[in-house]
Amino acid sequence: MKCCETNAGVSGCITKAKSAQDNPVDEVLPLNKLIIYGVQHVCTFYAAAVIVPIILANALNLSRNDLLHLINADLFTCGIASLIQSVGIGKIGVRLPLLQGVTFTAMVPMVTIGVAAGGGIEGLREIYGAILIAGLFAFVAGKYFSKIVRFFPPVVMGSTILIVGLALLPIAANDIVGGQSPSIMQSSVNIRNIYYALGTFFLIVILQRVLRGFFSTIAVLLGLLLCSGIAMMLGDMKVHDYNALPWVAYTQPFYFGLPVFHIAPILSMTVVMIIAMIETSAGVYAIGSIVKRDIHADDIASAIQADGLATVLGSIFNSFPYTCYAENVGLVRMTGVRSRWVIVSASVIMIILSSFPVSAALVASIPAPVLGGAALAMFATVAMIGVQILSQVDFDDHSNIIIAGASVALSMLVTAQPHITDSLPSWVRIVFGSGITVGALTAIFLSLLFNHVLPPSKSDKNLASN
Repeated sequence: MKCCETNAGVSGCITKAKSAQDNPVDEVLPLNKLIIYGVQHVCTFYAAAVIVPIILANALNLSRNDLLHLINADLFTCGIASLIQSVGIGKIGVRLPLLQGVTFTAMVPMVTIGVAAGGGIEGLREIYGAILIAGLFAFVAGKYFSKIVRFFPPVVMGSTILIVGLALLPIAANDIVGGQSPSIMQSSVNIRNIYYALGTFFLIVILQRVLRGFFSTIAVLLGLLLCSGIAMMLGDMKVHDYNALPWVAYTQPFYFGLPVFHIAPILSMTVVMIIAMIETSAGVYAIGSIVKRDIHADDIASAIQADGLATVLGSIFNSFPYTCYAENVGLVRMTGVRSRWVIVSASVIMIILSSFPVSAALVASIPAPVLGGAALAMFATVAMIGVQILSQVDFDDHSNIIIAGASVALSMLVTAQPHITDSLPSWVRIVFGSGITVGALTAIFLSLLFNHVLPPSKSDKNLASN
């Protein structure tokens, strides 16, 4: 007799079917929705994805063809990395709707390593040697790093996620004003850029509020398309130079030659990967709160090992270190679409774009202020996820106020004044030159200090409760 032919069997089958139906993370949506949602994720992610290879190519004096190859390689490896994270390979990959991208923490160290090696192709080869070893380190260290996650209470993770959202806002602002870098104050801003950015921002907000059903979930994509269309009609969206691009291009392993290995760059990039582990842990906890899934140490280990494997592949395929992308976490929260198969769709789209430079260049033609307006909404949403987690924290305990307040304060100090660490040694700048890193490390250190090294006495707890 089949299981469903007995009372217990019927109950078991119904429970199994219900659990599959009620798990939005594993829901496979219709193909048309998967494609549209995937395109929305790619458009949200694209500007941040290409900024790292652009800055690196300029710093190392690479040719335009080398830059195009770096962008295509980045898209290709981002797609592979996102597939590893969302689909998984054995125990590798957390199988949540997390889109992977280049960690901004790596940008300054990579430029420093490449310039010190003389720039050009030789600089890239030394960068890729450091990335390869750092990726292997992250892959091996992931399961050990996950064991200390139990020391990160909600006040640490909530503060870190809040800091991630706040510290990334200057990147959106830089796109809005057409700046050269978030660390350089723009002295003169084109008012049309402000119109495009605020128009995109408020259009997304209004569309999400007034639209219903499927259309409310693609409000970000609709905002990007509508405002890009307006920019094109006004002559502010440049679509040109496509004839010079090849129709098809493939990412070749070790395109720039075999990696070169030196101790100092390897140590520098290993520090970057440790910081990326913290970023990824925060991203996993954030997405866990969105999809209503409890996050355990094994989940963190799986996610970090996926980052490590993707970073090793990045070295092989001429790309960069990887972490979970905060803007796409924000997009999941804004749209309410929690299926990891949407990330799979976005991954496939990125791999296709990497093979057709013309299509990738078309997406890259979206004006930066339009992307900045969308990113502004996304990063703010990430910050609010942090606030949501912090709402579960007992702030009658004064130590929690100190942990959250101090971490946010120091993070904003470095974010608002990014040159504050310029006079420090280079290895110190790698660790403390990022507001996200400073804030996360402060929250972790103070939590360990207050809760484990100097735990409150019984009299302190009684005083706090009264």
